[in-house]
Amino acid sequence: MDTLIGVLPGLMFVSLVVGLFSTLPVPVVLLSVTAVFAAIALALGEMRWVHFSLFPARMFGGVIDNAVLVAAPMFIFMGVVMEKTAIAEDLLGALQKVLRRVPGGLALAVVVMGTILAAATGIIGASVVMLTVMALPTMLRAGYAPSVASGTVASAGTLGILIPPSVMLVFMSDLLSLNLAKLFVAAFIPGLVLAAAYMAYVTGRAVLSPGTAPPAAPLTAEERRGLGREVFVSLALPLCLIVAVLGSIIGGFASPTEASGVGAFAALALGLLRGRLGLRVLGEAIDGSLRTIAMLFFIFVAATAFSFVFRQLGGEHFIVGAANALDLGSWGLLVTMMLMVFVMGFFFDWIEITLILLPIFAPLVALMDLGDHIPKADLIYWFTVLVAVNLQTSFLTPPFGFALFYLKGAARDMVSMRAVYRGIIPFVAVQALVLALLIWQPDIVMWLPHAVLQ
Repeated sequence: MDTLIGVLPGLMFVSLVVGLFSTLPVPVVLLSVTAVFAAIALALGEMRWVHFSLFPARMFGGVIDNAVLVAAPMFIFMGVVMEKTAIAEDLLGALQKVLRRVPGGLALAVVVMGTILAAATGIIGASVVMLTVMALPTMLRAGYAPSVASGTVASAGTLGILIPPSVMLVFMSDLLSLNLAKLFVAAFIPGLVLAAAYMAYVTGRAVLSPGTAPPAAPLTAEERRGLGREVFVSLALPLCLIVAVLGSIIGGFASPTEASGVGAFAALALGLLRGRLGLRVLGEAIDGSLRTIAMLFFIFVAATAFSFVFRQLGGEHFIVGAANALDLGSWGLLVTMMLMVFVMGFFFDWIEITLILLPIFAPLVALMDLGDHIPKADLIYWFTVLVAVNLQTSFLTPPFGFALFYLKGAARDMVSMRAVYRGIIPFVAVQALVLALLIWQPDIVMWLPHAVLQ
C-alpha cells in the first residue's frame, strides 16, 4: 500500500501526458485526471472529503480574485484592438517601403514588424495571421522561396510570447509567485536579442543565396512621395502604445496590472485617432477578447485543480526525491529541464507546458546552486526567461506547432505544409543558439532589471 501511495504522483503525471495526446480538450483532460486521482486518494485515505471544500476557495483566491492575472485580459483586448483597427497593417506597409533595397528587405520588415507587434500586443495567433495575410503574398510575388517566406512570418509572429507585455509571462509570474514587473524587464533584452538573431539569419541568407530572398525593385516617384510622413505616422502610433505600457512599468509609474489598463486605453485612443474604431469594430474586439480569455482561464482553473491534488498526493516531495536520486547536479538538472520543455514543445502548446511543468520545476529550481555563474536571488528569474525562450519553439516545432497551423490556415494554398516545415527549421536552430547564449551569459537577462529596478 505504501509503495502505491509513493508512486501516485508519478502515475498522475504520466496519466496527464497520455491524456493530452487524446483529442479531448486540454481542460477536460486536466479535470478528468484530477477527478480520478482525487477519488483514488480518497479511497486510500490520502485525502478526506473536507479537502474538496477547499477547491472553490483555492480557485477563487488563486485565479479569479488575482490582481496580477487582471493584466492578461487587458493585454489581450489591447492586442485585438490593434488588429481590428489595422494600425499594424499601416506599419508593415511603411517598413516594406523603407527596407525595399536592403538584402532580404521584405523579410527584415516582417521581423521588425513582428518585434513591434510583440511589444504592442503579445498575442501569437493574431500576430501570425496578420503577418501571413499582409506579408506572405507580397514576399512570394517578390520571388522569395516559399520556405524562407513562411519561416520568416511564423517565427516573427511568435516573438510576442517573449517580448513584454507577454500574456505568457503574466501567467508564469503568477505560477512562480514572481514580481511581474521584474520578469517583464528581464525578458525585454532577450526578446530583442532573439529578434536581432532572426534578422542576422535573414540578411545572411539573402546575401549568400539571393535567389531565395531577392531585393525588390526601387520605389517609383509616386511611392516615394509622402513616404516620410507615412513612416512617421505608422511608427509613431504603435511606439506610443509601447511607451505607454513598458515606459510606465520601467519608469515605476504603474504596476504591470495598471499598465495593462493604460495599454488598453491607448489602443482605443489610437483607433479613434485613425478614425477606425466604430461600434462594429469595438464589438468584434470585445467578442474576440472574451473568447480568448475564457479559453485561457478555463485551462488555468483546471490546472489549479490538478496542482492541488498533485500536491496533496505529495507531488513536490516525489519530484525532489526523484531529482536527488538521479544525482544530476545543478547543471544537469538545468539541462534536463530545458530538454523536457523543448521535447514537450513538439506536442503541446505553451499553456499546457507552463501550467504542468512550472509547478513541478519550482522546487527543483529552489534546490539548484550554480555558484558564481548567477546569484541565487536571480536564479528563478533567469530560469523563467530561459523557459520562455524555450517555449517559443513550441509554436514552431512540428507536428503541433500552432504558429504553423495559423500560418497555413491563413495562407491556404499559397504555400505547402512541407515548405512551412522546411522553412522553420533554421529559425528553431537560431532559437536554440540564443537559448545557449542566455545560459552562457546570464547578465543578458539580469542586467536591465538590476539597472532600472534596484
